[in-house]
Amino acid sequence: MSVVSWALLHLREIWSGKGASVGDQIAAAMAAAGGLTAGDRKVLAAVNLSASTLSLVGSAFIVLCYLLFKELRKFSFTLIFFLALSDMLYSFFTIVGDPSNGFFCYAQDYSAHFFCVASFLWTTTIAFTLHRTVVRHKTDVEDLGSLFHLYVWGTSLAMTVVRSIGNDYGRLGTWCWTETARTGKAIHFITFYIPLWGAILYNGITYFQVIRTLKNLTQMAVGMSDQSYQFGSRTDMKALKRWGYYPLILIGSWAFGTINRVHDFINPGHRLFWLSVLDVGLAALMGLFNSIAYGLNSSVRRAISERLDLCLQESTRRRWFPNLPSRQSQQQASELVSLKVEAQQ
Repeated sequence: MSVVSWALLHLREIWSGKGASVGDQIAAAMAAAGGLTAGDRKVLAAVNLSASTLSLVGSAFIVLCYLLFKELRKFSFTLIFFLALSDMLYSFFTIVGDPSNGFFCYAQDYSAHFFCVASFLWTTTIAFTLHRTVVRHKTDVEDLGSLFHLYVWGTSLAMTVVRSIGNDYGRLGTWCWTETARTGKAIHFITFYIPLWGAILYNGITYFQVIRTLKNLTQMAVGMSDQSYQFGSRTDMKALKRWGYYPLILIGSWAFGTINRVHDFINPGHRLFWLSVLDVGLAALMGLFNSIAYGLNSSVRRAISERLDLCLQESTRRRWFPNLPSRQSQQQASELVSLKVEAQQ
């Protein structure tokens, strides 16, 4: 719905004796639009849809891998599964939200806010698990799974409920969290951006300590000439150097969004189009970035490769040796023989 259409719709209410004055209605429309033209908002909507679709596909792929491959269902990858699930639902509700429809508008706002907060909170649980295992040498992280769920889902719910205070939807922007009141903007910043940057700071400090600990262990191994430990340490360092870049995912996804919110709070109704494009595109790509960095690790690639090899071998067997029983049927037959032998004994 363009600003002109919205204004004409409410002009009818004014002429019928409802609503505020013409000047107030048009001012409210322009404030909700943020000074962007109808063409600008169409571009932002297209960027948001494209980026959110990519994130939805990437996150759904990680979720599917977790459900299909039993060997991936370890505690560490379970955390990645819930991260991908949160990203997937965040992207889904971002896509289905409709600013021109009241119900879908509220559904987009609260659902997207809830799952987006849950997403960056799950990254802190991954960082905490790594820190507790490597730096503190604790092996009880799997016992903390219930606390992780309480922390992530409970905090996300609390931030979403508080987020509803002071909302005044313009429903003319790309998202439904376009508030026209300064109170709503301030609460949005408190319930989203402050926890977000707190998570970024925590992740950065945690990964720095983990990498520093492994470097110290590697230097000790070199001093003791422990070749086996040196090999293991080099392997760990190679993997964890990649983990050290993970806080940059949140920074890259939300830096321009933060700047855009601060600018909009200081200069309401005067949004910068280029800044809004970067805000929309990078924030919507967070799920894709997470799925590539966290999800496409060596375990996932190995599981996919092994499954593809089995499928290719089975396809080749059926093509060239159709009468030869498959590996699965041979395994089942072997199990039946062993059961019969045990029964006879």
